[in-house]
Amino acid sequence: MHQFAVADIVVLVTYLLGVVGLGVWFFRKSRNPEGYMAASRSMPGWVVGLSIFGTYVSSISFLALPGKAFSSDWNALAFSFSLPLAAWVATIWFVPYYREGDAVSAYQHLEQRFGVWARTYAATCYLLTQVARMGSVMYLLALPLHQLLGWNVPALILVTGGLTTLYTLLGGIEGVIWTDALQSIVLATGAVACAIILPMTMPDGASQMLEIATNHDKFSLGSMGFSLSQPTFWVVLIYGMFINLQNFGIDQSYVQRYIAAKSDADARKSVWIGALVYVPISIIFLWIGTALFSYYYVQPDLLPESLQAEIAEGKGDGVFPYFIVDGLPTGVSGLLVAAIFAAAMSTLSTSLNGAATLTLTDYYRRFIRPHASERESMVVLYVSTMAWGVIGTTTAIAMIEVQSILDAWWQLAGIFSGGMLGLFLLGMLSRKAGNAAAVVGVILGVAVILWMTLSRTEIWPDGWVTIASPFNNYLVIVFGTLTILLVGWLLAHVFARAVAKDATGDTDTASDEQT
Repeated sequence: MHQFAVADIVVLVTYLLGVVGLGVWFFRKSRNPEGYMAASRSMPGWVVGLSIFGTYVSSISFLALPGKAFSSDWNALAFSFSLPLAAWVATIWFVPYYREGDAVSAYQHLEQRFGVWARTYAATCYLLTQVARMGSVMYLLALPLHQLLGWNVPALILVTGGLTTLYTLLGGIEGVIWTDALQSIVLATGAVACAIILPMTMPDGASQMLEIATNHDKFSLGSMGFSLSQPTFWVVLIYGMFINLQNFGIDQSYVQRYIAAKSDADARKSVWIGALVYVPISIIFLWIGTALFSYYYVQPDLLPESLQAEIAEGKGDGVFPYFIVDGLPTGVSGLLVAAIFAAAMSTLSTSLNGAATLTLTDYYRRFIRPHASERESMVVLYVSTMAWGVIGTTTAIAMIEVQSILDAWWQLAGIFSGGMLGLFLLGMLSRKAGNAAAVVGVILGVAVILWMTLSRTEIWPDGWVTIASPFNNYLVIVFGTLTILLVGWLLAHVFARAVAKDATGDTDTASDEQT
């Protein structure tokens, strides 16, 4: 373990104080519900776009993409390739859809379409996934920082959760968006700096890095086969399309940003900025992982034995954090750690504000006090922001003792996400689909998601191996979403034909009686 230099600590502390200070600065603009939840619908598109990008790149992405490229290849880039198409769909259908009325909740539209059960179901799914997301992000942020700095894991979680909750509480959505934009610049700057420095540190120059990487097929995009049981290029591409449709189409965190934009044009611009900035940054992350492979391939003695053992098992996530402190110049290490914090805090603040907004709009105003005053609404927003901050932080701390809970949370998040996306698409694409068709579609869709998820775990009985899912786990959300959409659509058309037939029969009977 290497200790931070004074310059690194100064860079990190300056960043943390700047982020909290920026949140406090917007306190005066977020003292009413409209300002707190929608920034009074006044935000410029470029700021909202950087905020979307910052939300998209969590600490998981910041550390996992280089680790993925280090251990294997650039197969993960197929996910990024799906972003422009998902962004195009969002700008054509989703952005106008959400900006038509004055609703701040993404799920109020579901109540108008299918009833209160659909709105409550979707809002509950969102809140559960955000708890999973906040816990996972804070936990996975604390682990590498503990390894490279030696700081206490619970303390890291508490500092991250406490500071993020504080500036989210004070700044509202406007503070969140502006701090996300700042954090986006910090994390992008850190990634670019590392990507430039790494090849220059190779013993024989940048050409050596490229030669080693090429000889080991590190730039491969993965198998181009059509197997559905392996994470081929096509499987990852399809998975990315559905995940990105979910993010841009139904995630309250993104929808709230569309609403906060000052015009439809700015909302559409924000989607394109968020999507198109992520693509080159994801390439940079993969480049870093590949460069690290070459760097330590020619200098394996620079890695501690513990990391060498992890690499031998195919785990490369710990290499980048180690290099940040061990291999980067003083000051740059602090910038990269600040970038990791930025990636985590931008995601956390978004989750907190979205969860507080839904607590007020989809639960308190919907079921308890429909005509709550402005003052009362602000109290609910403040209290719920703090409450969700505590819940997310507690979840992260719980993961210290029960590390398998991380995989369990991710599986549950996949279950909820698939059900939500299918329900939204059914409501948008089928005008004939009613409440009954939606209920049956969701039940069968979630059943498919559960089957595909659980049959690949130890929970699945040994005697049921023959009926276990043969598909790769990336396809869970794909099959679950399509099941809800297709079953709901078919049932809607069957019901419509049955009703039409009954109506025709009644008309014929009435005509015969008149005759």
